Amino acid sequence: MNIKENKKIYFLSDSHLGIPDEQSSFKRELKFIKWLDKIKKDACEIYLLGDIFDFWFEYKTVIPKGYIRLLGKLAEISDAGIKINYLTGNHDMWVKNYFEKELKMTIIREPIKKIYNNLSLYIGHGDGLGSADTGYKIIKKIFSNKLCQKLYSLIHPDIAIPLGLFFSNKSRNSHNEEDNGERLILYSKQLAEKEKIDYFIFGHRHLPLNIEIMPGIRYINIGDWLKHFSYGVFDGKQITLEYFTE
Repeated sequence: MNIKENKKIYFLSDSHLGIPDEQSSFKRELKFIKWLDKIKKDACEIYLLGDIFDFWFEYKTVIPKGYIRLLGKLAEISDAGIKINYLTGNHDMWVKNYFEKELKMTIIREPIKKIYNNLSLYIGHGDGLGSADTGYKIIKKIFSNKLCQKLYSLIHPDIAIPLGLFFSNKSRNSHNEEDNGERLILYSKQLAEKEKIDYFIFGHRHLPLNIEIMPGIRYINIGDWLKHFSYGVFDGKQITLEYFTE
């Protein structure tokens, strides 16, 4: 796929809307919307690389309360013909079909390889990759199990969603981001030895990075929207890290 001249692909991850409190989350949501208004002028595609919400669980007829302004803006952008890809992370793996039906997003649950302008991009959230982190991988399998999800959905939303936010917050605070980064870089190097990949693009670690890990191969972590308000931009020739200021 070729990117048209003057068009760009954007990457954003880890806004963790919903924490640490309603007021600060709302401020970040408004900033997110301003960013979307800025990039829609030249965006041809957007990748949201997971953990956009600190906890998201869909019932058959119920979704978490709030975020209506952001969801409306995403619908507007999607309706304008800009493709939005949503790669689920470890905090929003319970996204089901609401975004697909209402916002026309493409939901992606595993890392993907895409080729644009003859450049190969490996894109994912970044959780659970590589041979380490066995404990998390076991937990992820449990959480991804449809029976476990069905049992959790039997809990009333007024209890289940605050409970999910509580444990989600504990999980985030227990992460060793340095270990996460080392695992992701090692995983990227090992994969690059097997197949041609020019850019590895991840979220999850919350630390903006753009480094060369092997000759001609770059590892990019697009940071977060809790502290850095960073994002990735691909203009068809290279991927850069940028920071949003109002």
